[in-house]
Amino acid sequence: DFPQCLDGAPLLLPSSGGQLRSGIDRWLDKYRLYPRVVAEFDDSALMKVFGQEDAGIFIAPSAIEAEVASQYGATCIGRVNEVKERFYAISVERKILHPVVVGIMETARESLFSNNE
Repeated sequence: DFPQCLDGAPLLLPSSGGQLRSGIDRWLDKYRLYPRVVAEFDDSALMKVFGQEDAGIFIAPSAIEAEVASQYGATCIGRVNEVKERFYAISVERKILHPVVVGIMETARESLFSNNE
């Protein structure tokens, strides 16, 4: 049963020091889960490739779950709503005017992040 199945399981994680990893570490501590950390990655695509090769369990955003399943043959074993990954669009302009950037932001807001805070 998830999340207890993670206790002692081989786990592939993002590198230490980032917001995502800090959130994962806090969540693991909260549930007193002690997976066996196999590797840490700066590159999430490389982490997924290692997961595809059965090196361990990896964490991926639920917003791209279908793509991860299709591209890497991964199966979702559970969802963690307490860990969030934040994305920022930074511009020197006070208001985003470029139509492509506006389109990307609207699409993300409507489809990717509709369930988030």
